[in-house]
Amino acid sequence: DLYQTSGVITTAGSRILANFVPSEDATTVTLLRTAGCVILGKLNLHEFAYGSTGVNPHYDTPRNPWDLECLPGGSSSGSGVAVMAGLVTAATGSDTGGSIRMPAAICGIAGIKPTYGRVSKYGLIPLSWSLDHAGPMARSVEDCAILLQTMAGHDPRDNSSSITPVPNYRIGLQSGVQGLRVGLPRELFFDSVQEEVQKSVEQAVEVLKGLGMSIQEVSWPEAHDAVAITTGILGVEAATYHRRWLKECPQEYDPATLSRLQAQSVISAVDYLLAQQARTKFVQRISQIMEKVDVLVTPTEPVVVPRIGETTMTINGKEYPTQSLLTNFTRVFNVAGTPAMSIPCGFSTRGTPIGMQIIGKHFDEATVLRVAYSYEQATKWHTLRPTL
Repeated sequence: DLYQTSGVITTAGSRILANFVPSEDATTVTLLRTAGCVILGKLNLHEFAYGSTGVNPHYDTPRNPWDLECLPGGSSSGSGVAVMAGLVTAATGSDTGGSIRMPAAICGIAGIKPTYGRVSKYGLIPLSWSLDHAGPMARSVEDCAILLQTMAGHDPRDNSSSITPVPNYRIGLQSGVQGLRVGLPRELFFDSVQEEVQKSVEQAVEVLKGLGMSIQEVSWPEAHDAVAITTGILGVEAATYHRRWLKECPQEYDPATLSRLQAQSVISAVDYLLAQQARTKFVQRISQIMEKVDVLVTPTEPVVVPRIGETTMTINGKEYPTQSLLTNFTRVFNVAGTPAMSIPCGFSTRGTPIGMQIIGKHFDEATVLRVAYSYEQATKWHTLRPTL
């Protein structure tokens, strides 16, 4: 419900937009309709996409299909739940710090955040315009490829939209992965993760190795800088978009959203520009790393699926806030702007999904989809369904 739909209420999960009826479709909605897609309805999300849990006090919190006491992941929570539960074949999501990949991992489906600029954001209610991405979520990699093919392409109404040609994503899915190179960035992604998650992802890497991919560790200590860069950019842009409502109707926000927006309003222009400069160096660094490999592989989430109301979680004996923890491995690639996809790679002892993240070079979604498809077809995880 972040995508504007002509003649249909678009709330962005908020009370502020409870009666907002757009006069036109978002570009992606137009493209999907033109291709023959049937739009079934709107799906819930974290208010204004500003959160990783999916908790929404205005329209209730979507429940994880694998365990109704567990979070769905945010911000595209309703999309992840509806796809896994079989209510829809596929759904759209938005991703500013991981909001396609988080619910995909937590609900056990596939979801891809394409390269920044690959899919138009025109008609999406923004969170942070320089970090926002739009993309598809589905129960299979092939379905994601089909949807992305339809959604991708240049849009003159989006000034960040790329003119880079869009390849046929579906045609190369079955080409195999023999000879492709996988990079494992140990810093951040494998040194602060729960044991169950690490074990599942490492087993998945062995599957990729068995399919003919070579595995090598890569050093990327700068990945830790993503937290500071994201804070300096996302908060300022979000507060800028919300400035009128923050003055006129602050009481309409969820208190948690309001607190975050107000806190970010005090970040200075100097800090914002420094964060943008740091981001430029960050992008240059990941481009250097990707020269040596074809994809990176990491866990999507550092922890197993949290329960609703579980505000902190423990890794290696240390407690962390759940809200920020869930974006720890995903926001890195919003800063980088590279394509990143989550697919299921196992289950926890509690019976909840575990996701693996596959990251590619800028505008190389085709290789990400190809690796994801090869792994998916070699394993059973994408075939499993909850029995509620």
